[in-house]
Amino acid sequence: MAIKFFNTYSRELEEFHPLDPAGKVVKMYTCGPTVYSRAHIGNFRAYVFEDLLQRHLESRGYDVHRVMNLTDVDDKTIRGSRAQNLPLRDFTAPFKEAFFEDLDTLQIKRARAYPAATEECYLQAMIAMIKTLIERGLAYQAEDKSIYYRINRFPKYGQLAHFDLAELKSTGRVKNDEYDKEHIGDFALWKAWDEEDGNVWWESPWGRGRPGWHIECSAMSMSLLGEQLDIHCGGVDNIFPHHEAEIAQSEGCSGVAPFVRYWLHCAHLLVEGQKMSKSLGNFYVLPDLLAKGYTGREVRFALLRVHYRAPLNFTFDGLEEARQSLARLDEWLRRLWEAARAGERQAHQAKSIEDDGFAIALDDDLNISAALGHLFDRIRESNRALDSGIDSARALAWLDWWGGINRVLALEATETRPNEEIIQLAEERARARMARDWKKSDQLRDQLAELGWEARDTKDGQVVTPKNHA
Repeated sequence: MAIKFFNTYSRELEEFHPLDPAGKVVKMYTCGPTVYSRAHIGNFRAYVFEDLLQRHLESRGYDVHRVMNLTDVDDKTIRGSRAQNLPLRDFTAPFKEAFFEDLDTLQIKRARAYPAATEECYLQAMIAMIKTLIERGLAYQAEDKSIYYRINRFPKYGQLAHFDLAELKSTGRVKNDEYDKEHIGDFALWKAWDEEDGNVWWESPWGRGRPGWHIECSAMSMSLLGEQLDIHCGGVDNIFPHHEAEIAQSEGCSGVAPFVRYWLHCAHLLVEGQKMSKSLGNFYVLPDLLAKGYTGREVRFALLRVHYRAPLNFTFDGLEEARQSLARLDEWLRRLWEAARAGERQAHQAKSIEDDGFAIALDDDLNISAALGHLFDRIRESNRALDSGIDSARALAWLDWWGGINRVLALEATETRPNEEIIQLAEERARARMARDWKKSDQLRDQLAELGWEARDTKDGQVVTPKNHA
């Protein structure tokens, strides 16, 4: 079955075919955070979706070359650095560090590169692009000394967002709206320095200033991935003007179209049915949720389980449902490992689990609901088999099947598979209980607890699970 994605540009479901003649390499660019504060869970809704996309493509044999930018110079970062009386780099550094910590907590794979807008090589690439756009009549310097893109010279402008240029009106909020721009929609490529920028500026052929937000992504993506991309992702709020501007800049500079083959955008995240807002008290960053006792994988599951193009209503009831679903998964894995160990010296060999239903569901525009439904159907089916008794080879086959799925979902708890030391202590404790040596049994239980495992005694015997996922 072919992989299909909903392309924002065409508004149609399209079969995926990468630019690579060999059909193996996928060039993918994803918009990263603006590091003026810690990324919030709405941001991570997009980053988790992009992680699922990359992992699924890799599971289907593609080599994904993904780049994610870090916006470390814009109005917000400059305001923040000046408010704290810090150099721009010192102000943004802790937010960059926090971003990578949160990526690891949510088991989001690292991109191949995280270019930052203030890196000299990319600043020079931006300046070179702007020079080319001016030479081609696609950009001009206005009376405020800033450089603007001339959107009337790019006939395709507006096609990604599907709107008519005549609909553009002044927002009343965009800096320099009142300067002598040729069209209200012309956007800044290079912003001339003013007093509000403080000591944040770079030299350019047009005087001191700094790059506009849109040109940053075009320069970084083209520098690292080339003039054409297979996939470009982001939230729906990036469609206009940011991604629209990227197309105009990139194609206007390179003369190569399309700049991007497939545009994928995820819908907004709501919290308890409302837009996330600090004033409403429903604004959360990842440490807020961890402080409430939730784990990174529980948050990941809650962000992952709704289709990326559907709005996600993030609720604490939903987090509890995620916890329950993961508990079912953990118990299933525990039973499989128990069955695998119980007969590990058997010579039986079982065929692998021939079931591609999970991946086929994701082939359909990342239909995660259908994929998870299929997974839990198979969990129920194999649990019934476990009730009747299966040999170790069959249990290992199920575990191998799960391993392939977990490489896509990244939901298995760390340390859910006991090592030899844990197995030995558990077996020793079971023998102590059989001998009614309660003191030794308690000592061994405490040893297991120190190693992060909980021993529970049930009507079916001893059960040993990771303490945080019991």
